[in-house]
Amino acid sequence: MSSETIYRVEEQADVRIPLSNGMTLSARIWRPVGCGPVPAILEYLPYRKRDGTAARDALTHPYMAARGYICVRVDMRGCGESDGLFDDEYSEQELSDGVEVVNWLAAQDWCSGAVGMMGISWGGFNGLQIAALAPEPLKAVVTVCSTTDRFADDIHYKGGVMLGENPGWASTVLSWFSTPPDPALVGENWRQIWLERLENTPFLAERWVAEQVRSAYWAHGSVCEDYSAIKAAVLTVGGWHDGYRNTMGHLVDNLSAPVKGIAGPWIHKYPHFAVPGPQIDFLGEMLRWWDHWLKGIDHSVEADPAYRCYVMDSVAPETSFTHRAGRWVGLEQPRGAGLQRFWFNGTTLRPVAGAVSGKVGTDLACGQGTGEYFPFGFGPGELPDDQTADDALSLCFDSDPLDRAFDIVGRAKVALALSSDRPRAQVAVRLNDLRPDGSSALIAHGFLNLRQRGGADRMVDLPVGETVEVEVFLDQIAYHMPEGHRLRIALSPSYFPFVWPEAEPVTLSVSGGCLELPYLEGEGAPVAFKGPETAAPLELEQLTPRAESKDIRLEGTRIVHEIIGEDGVVRNPETGLETREKVHEVFSAERFDPVTASACFTWERSYGRGDWRVSIKSFLRMESTGADFVLTGELRASEVLPDGEAEVFQRDWRVLVPRL
Repeated sequence: MSSETIYRVEEQADVRIPLSNGMTLSARIWRPVGCGPVPAILEYLPYRKRDGTAARDALTHPYMAARGYICVRVDMRGCGESDGLFDDEYSEQELSDGVEVVNWLAAQDWCSGAVGMMGISWGGFNGLQIAALAPEPLKAVVTVCSTTDRFADDIHYKGGVMLGENPGWASTVLSWFSTPPDPALVGENWRQIWLERLENTPFLAERWVAEQVRSAYWAHGSVCEDYSAIKAAVLTVGGWHDGYRNTMGHLVDNLSAPVKGIAGPWIHKYPHFAVPGPQIDFLGEMLRWWDHWLKGIDHSVEADPAYRCYVMDSVAPETSFTHRAGRWVGLEQPRGAGLQRFWFNGTTLRPVAGAVSGKVGTDLACGQGTGEYFPFGFGPGELPDDQTADDALSLCFDSDPLDRAFDIVGRAKVALALSSDRPRAQVAVRLNDLRPDGSSALIAHGFLNLRQRGGADRMVDLPVGETVEVEVFLDQIAYHMPEGHRLRIALSPSYFPFVWPEAEPVTLSVSGGCLELPYLEGEGAPVAFKGPETAAPLELEQLTPRAESKDIRLEGTRIVHEIIGEDGVVRNPETGLETREKVHEVFSAERFDPVTASACFTWERSYGRGDWRVSIKSFLRMESTGADFVLTGELRASEVLPDGEAEVFQRDWRVLVPRL
């Protein structure tokens, strides 16, 4: 939708927002020209507004500013052109700075006193976290692709099992937070600022690998600790092809503040330009939200269904989609009212339980069809492939062909009775759609560190050879199962490299189980969204080609996953900045010897304009022994000088982190 008045927008590239400690944060501000004080909308990120999010920002903030809002994109402390040093994600420093920014915005004569926060991923996280601190001017939040629980549902651990993306993300931030400010904005002091950042770049891999249970470290910033602390109205949005699938349901279920949820088919992108389609008029939905909660204009947002979700059709698995067939439904809760149980019976799923005696051992080739935990369009083939090869390395339980179609909506649960021949073990549980064309399509999955079966805050060894009963919750989903298709539960004690394996090979013996599926039982009304609108895109100049490749191969008995993604050299015509980023990831392991697992991540970033040129290269390797994780890191920074390129900084890390 559009407001009646469309304003001309003026932009300021570097507004300094003062903090109480004397530092300043750098803000890019879009203002509507010719209107009085209006609400401010804040997006607060570490990702370099000058270049890192410039193209994305162009599609969002000018649109909202033209409709009567001050849009403010702030770089966090130690990032972009902001003062100070970065310390950690969602730290006390980050959140207290954010509260100060909210209060500063509300006090400006061009602001009405009402503030909203919006953001995706990091900005979606800290929008919720700052809302939980309840600064009085913060009236509304739009959080996209975020989470409520930093241990259970972030990029680090899943069911207490370390994700392969845990060291991967540590490598990414090592490269992000060692970058310089733009001399065009900070002047000749840029080099001193850069060197200070390099000297103080944290090696977060060590902390994130060390925190292997749900400790106070992870509880900080997890808004599920006290949902009642959030007073602002929350619009929560996410995608079924993103890593963060559960937040929309958790917030709709638990917030006492006004809340609405939208769950679409998208990857980790804003839904007015995310794939797979259909894209929606996300900016129009945000505008309705802001108008209602920040301006008091009635757009009937409170009459919207509590939860609007896209029920995806069954389609042949592909590693990328431009469009995913399905339909939108509106619900008053994030699950179907029906509950159907399928019991393990022999090697099948049946309406009644039966004798079960199955075993499955560690094979690190199981996981070839995994897809990326964090699909965001930087690299090829990020979505799950046909699961047939992984199913062949798993213990599977299949249903008969379904005699009626139904829609799975919500979070499936699998109860298991199992035993292990080792005191340390994990289990990966996949729910698949066995299609008549012979393919096995992933519906949802879940993981459990079996030593955390009694709670995520502690490790308790398994009694070897003794049966234990556990529950594994799968990620939330909305998925149409057609008549004639079959359901499959696939169990494995490893799923590499999606999750990191235990140090020893494990054999799990399964003696019983039950699948519980929430499904729509007549409820749900059709809903529709308008097609996407955006502001004019920023037309970046592609100076050198993009490149990407993905290769999963077997080298003798060693399984190797190798991914390369390169953006090429890109020039921003508005600033003259030329940037390049490239990532090279290699996961490998001997198939039947999990202690040999390793992951290597190399990031290259460069920035330049005219005769100013700098580059950063970071490297992180994670390996393990039976007792420890071994982390090796490198950080190198270079500057192009009149007599050639010179390395101006280097630092190396090698640390051992005990396995708990």
